[in-house]
Order: sequence, then C-alpha cells, then structure tokens
Amino acid sequence: MKKLLFFLLFWGQTTDSFAHPIPDIPVVGSFNSDGNATIIVEIDTRSFADDPEDVPFLVKSSFENLSQNERADLLLKGKNMIMDALKIKFGEQKWFLPKFTFDFTEKDGGELNEENIMLIQGRYQRILESNASFYQIRSSEDAAYDLVFSNIINGKPQRRVNVLFPNEESFKLDLSFIDGKPLVQTNSDSNQTGLSDQDSLEQRQADARSTFFSFGRQGFVHVLPLGLDHILFVLGLFFLSRKWKPILYQVSVFTIAHTITLGLATLELVSAPSNVVEPIIAASIAVVAIENILFPGYRHARLFVVFFFGLIHGLGFAGALSAFNLDPASLVIGLLGFNLGVECGQLAVIALVFGATFWLKDEKAYRKYVVVPGSAIIALMGIYWTIERVFL
Repeated sequence: MKKLLFFLLFWGQTTDSFAHPIPDIPVVGSFNSDGNATIIVEIDTRSFADDPEDVPFLVKSSFENLSQNERADLLLKGKNMIMDALKIKFGEQKWFLPKFTFDFTEKDGGELNEENIMLIQGRYQRILESNASFYQIRSSEDAAYDLVFSNIINGKPQRRVNVLFPNEESFKLDLSFIDGKPLVQTNSDSNQTGLSDQDSLEQRQADARSTFFSFGRQGFVHVLPLGLDHILFVLGLFFLSRKWKPILYQVSVFTIAHTITLGLATLELVSAPSNVVEPIIAASIAVVAIENILFPGYRHARLFVVFFFGLIHGLGFAGALSAFNLDPASLVIGLLGFNLGVECGQLAVIALVFGATFWLKDEKAYRKYVVVPGSAIIALMGIYWTIERVFL
C-alpha cells in the first residue's frame, strides 16, 4: 500500500498536465457528389505548450502583436504536429499525408472571451474521381493528441463520428455517391446516397452506435488513466466509508452534478475559464481528503460539498466535446457516450481500490493504514496543485 501511495504522488507530480487535456484535433472532410473534396484540420496553439491547460488562448489582439517570424513559427509547429499525426487514403490507394495549406482562422471566443480565438487551420482540396470508393484516415503512433473524424456530405453533417487514439484507423466513409456531375441543390430531404428508407434507418442507427461507443471510450480514458485529479477525487469519496450506501449516495450525487455542467457546457449554455475551474478542482481534492481525516464517518451534509465540486468537475471535462462543430444528433449521442464512459471510469477506480483493500476487514486498521495516510497524500497533492494552478 505504501508503494502504491508513493507511486500516486510521483504520478501526480509528473502527469498533472494531462489531468484535463485540451480538445483533440478535429479532422473534418467535406464531400460533394460532383467530386469536390475538402479536408480541414484545426489546431489550438495551446497544444504546443508543456502544460496546455496553464496557457491562455491565443486571442486576436495577442495574435496581432506577434511578429511575422512568430506567426511563421506557430504555423510550422502546426504543420509538424499534423505530419506526425495523420495519414489519409481514398479507396484502395496508399496512405498519404495531404499537402495542407496552413493559415490562421478565427473562432468565436464565447461569452467569457470578448475577443475571437485564433486557431491554426490546415486545408486540403482536390477533385475526386467517381472510382474513389471510400475515404479513411489513420492516426499515427506518434500522434500527440487524439483525432476526431467527422464528415459532411453535400452540405449535411454525418452522424457517425470516430475518436481515434494513436495508431488507429477510422471507419471507411462511403463515397459511392460521387458521380462527377455538378451538384444540384434541392429542398428535398430525400436520401442523396440512394439508400432505401429502411436501409437509411439502419445506417443511421449503426452510425449512432458507432459514435456513442467511440465517445464512450474517450470518456473512460479521460478518467482512467488520464484524469488523475478526477481519480483522486473519487478515491477521496471512497476512503470516507466502504459501506455501500455512503458510496452510492456520494457517487450518485457527484455523477448528477458533473453530468449537468458537462451537458450545459458542451451545448455552450454555460462556460467558465480553465484558470478558474482547474484550481477549484484541485482544491476539491484537498477538501474531501482533509474531511476524511478530520471528520470520520458519513454525514448527509457531505453530499452538498460533493454536489458543488461535481459541478466544477463537469466543467473540467467539457472541453472534450465543446470544440467540435458536430451534427446536433451526433453531439447529443457523443455527450451521452462520453458521460457513460466517465461513469464507467469512476466505477472502475472504485472497483480497483475496493479489490486492493477488501482483505483488510478490521475497520480501525483500515482507517489507520489506508484512509489516513491515503487521504493525507491526496490532500497534499490537491494543495500542491491548487498553489501551482493559482500562482505558478
């Protein structure tokens, strides 16, 4: 147990920057039936920093103060990041890296950013032949961030979205609708790919399942192993009592709370800057851990504390989905999948710790050798992170 606790302390000091990763890299393909194809990638300049969450957005006024050399350096970093992350192919051709044209683009900063945010955008355009049967991307083994694969066909966002971890391939987007003829815009909602209504329904259901499980997996990984601060908060809840009712009450309230803010923030109904959210998340870890030491035993008043901090943790997760311009149905499906993944990650943490400590039946010994030293280390880590995120 002591070795495990020291490992957690070392892990917390070396991986804090991965506690709540910034949004991953969107790869958006846009295809028309006349063969016109455009692939766009966007990179947040914070991703070049050692600790992206500790770096402010590049807003327009700051961008305008950059020299030409500084701007060129950012574009070069963006180009190198994509070179290390992405390959694509059309049909049975070989994998290749598109010759993107990189430039800066503006994005609405939202209510808390009066200025627009500047992103690096890579754009690749070409005319596809009618024999380009499908389109697919691959995330390289050395990719720094996950790739989010989404597509638009004849102006209509597609529901199926993939989140690719390093060294993974996306599904094959069917391009059989390309006929080389000029696109004729109509007001009809008919299926432009030639599928029957039944086939279309089955395809939409399959796309929804794929999107759900893809974001579900991402939600799980955002907790275990990447979300160390989230893991420690859940451990703080567990250490208070191993009885199933206190665990159920606390985890349920925490789940409800962070589900509320995760949903609202993803739908852009609420927002908060990371330099406010991240210190509070760190402080929440210290608070629940110190409470475990000073006030042993479960009390219902604990649920109010858990609920408040759960709201803050939900804001910490929101960046995983809010950065992508997804089809509304895909956004809702992705949100549900991501949230379920987070819950499964939480339950996995609790199951692992329970499995590691269930043999210690004596509650006094459990408190002396597990709860007090474990909560003390968690509290120290929470205090350290709070100071670091506020002052350093």
